[in-house]
Order: sequence, then structure tokens, then C-alpha cells
Amino acid sequence: MRSLSPISAALTAALVTLFFSAQPRRALAQVDTIRLKDHRLNTATLKPGMRQYLVYFQMPKSPKTLRYWLWLRDTKIETRNGEKVFVTTQHWYGSDTMSYRTGYSVNRVKDFSPVYHSETVGGKLGAYNWDADKIKGADTVTLNTKKDFALNFTEANFNWNLDIETFEMLPLAAGKTFAINFYDAGFGKPEYIIYKVTGSEVISTLDNQKVDCWKLVNEAEHNGQKSVETFWISKKNHEFLKEEDSFGGMYRYKVKMPGAAANLLQRFAGR
Repeated sequence: MRSLSPISAALTAALVTLFFSAQPRRALAQVDTIRLKDHRLNTATLKPGMRQYLVYFQMPKSPKTLRYWLWLRDTKIETRNGEKVFVTTQHWYGSDTMSYRTGYSVNRVKDFSPVYHSETVGGKLGAYNWDADKIKGADTVTLNTKKDFALNFTEANFNWNLDIETFEMLPLAAGKTFAINFYDAGFGKPEYIIYKVTGSEVISTLDNQKVDCWKLVNEAEHNGQKSVETFWISKKNHEFLKEEDSFGGMYRYKVKMPGAAANLLQRFAGR
């Protein structure tokens, strides 16, 4: 992955892999289990529209460099085959073409169950038809590198690529712990992931506005190294505003951009 930063391609790839492949601990007892059949997500709190996030990596051993991405996530409500669905499109922009990736997900409005998911990473497309009991490569999608993929499920699960949107629908409250049955399409198997509400914090947004947020935390281990993800979701509007992660002496930050941020998709050709 080439960029203006002096960080090597191998190190950059390893950094991204560490943050996106670390597998959190399995669920423990006495938690609020978030399963599709229980309809515990409040889908009414997921508001359609464009969300933009500035994402940047900090490596304290390289104090003069940062790695940046801009993530665009646009959610719409559509009707397909007589059923209301959320359609979420993702675009990730970095400093070179190899940083670019896209995602396209369809979920039922009634319970956020996945129907379809596709993503393009490193120029390779993976597309899947997603059901309650299985996921299969979409064999009608041109150039789908995952057309022969198939995995049966023992129970229905949620799309881990839409974790931000899922968090905005959780019934957050003090002292709660959630186990969410997530699956990352095309990789491994579904797993219950633990997220704990560790407290609340008032953070500052545009014009120094103060917003009271729940702090949602996930702790994980990967190859013997601990990682911690912390998410700030506003209490009033269920809005994902900030994230801070740490892993192996590295840090990742994600901050929601104000609504005044330009919609880059309107000016990119061939998107």
C-alpha cells in the first residue's frame, strides 16, 4: 500500500490487519445477548443519511507521521420485493488507490437481518447472498472472487461490517454488557462479541457543544497481544461520534465529521 508516508507497505498492511482481524473474546454468562430472533435492536434509531469519519493511525515510535483515511457510509431506506430494507454503501479513501475500498450491504428494516453484502478490497470483489441459516457467494455477480464460497450457520447473525450502525441501535444503559452475534463475510465463523458499557462521558463537538455519551468497550486478544476498542455513542440521539483503539503500541482514532463536510462522491468520476 503506497502512500506519502515513509511507513513501509508491509508495516501498513500489518497495521490494518491487526486492527481488523483481532478476534474478541467469546461471550460470558449474564450478558444481554443480541440475537436476530429477539428483535432487541431498535432499528428506528438508525437514521438514513451520509456519515463521514476521519480515521487516523498513530504509532508513538514514529512521532512525526500519521496514516489517514476518510470513510463515507451512506444509509438509505428502500423497498425491495415489497419489504423495507436498509441499503448501506461504504467508501474508504486513503492517500493512494490501494487504500480504496467499498462496501454495499442490504438489511431488513424490521430486524437488521443481512440480505446481501459485497465489498471490494485491493481491487478484488467479494459478493454474498446472506440468509438466516447460510451465506453463499453470489454466483450471478460479475467478477465475484467469492462466488464459490459457502458457509452454513447454526443461528442467524449480524453483519460485522456494519458495527457502527449496529451500535447506534443498541439499548445502551449504565452497567449493561452485550454479546452480539457478528459475522465478517467470507472469513472464519460467526462469533458472539462482548461489548461493555463502562460508563459515560461528556465530549465536545462542533462549536464546543457538549454531548453526553455512553462509552462502549470491547477487549480482545490476538497472538497474545491485547487490544481495546472504545466507542462513544450519544445518549440523546444514539449517534456514533468517536472511537479510540489500541493494539501492540499503536492507536487508531475515528471521529465523525460535521454535516458540513463535502460529499466527495458527487465529484469523483467512475465511483
